[in-house]
Amino acid sequence: MAEFLLLAALLVLLMTALGLVRLLRGPGDADRMMAGQLLGTGGIAVLLLGSTISEPAIADAALTLALLAAFASVAFVKYGGGFGRQRAAERREGEGE
Repeated sequence: MAEFLLLAALLVLLMTALGLVRLLRGPGDADRMMAGQLLGTGGIAVLLLGSTISEPAIADAALTLALLAAFASVAFVKYGGGFGRQRAAERREGEGE
C-alpha cells in the first residue's frame, strides 16, 4: 500500500511541476492565479498522502494550507481582478496616443 501512495504522490508532484511552468509563463493574471491554486492543491495532496504513510499530524498542516488557498482566491477576485482591468485600460490609452 505504501508503494501505491508513493507513486500517487510522485504523480501529483509531476502534475504540480507542470503547473509551475504555467505559473511562470502564464499570459494573464488569472492564469497565474489558477496555476498558484494548482500548486497549493498539489501540496495539500502530497501532505495528505504523506500523513497516511507517516505522521497523522501533517493532515492539520494540509487543512490549514487549504484554508489559506481559499482565502487567496477570494482576495484575488476581490482585489486582484481590478488591477488587470486597470492595466488593460492603461494599455488602451497608451495605444490611442
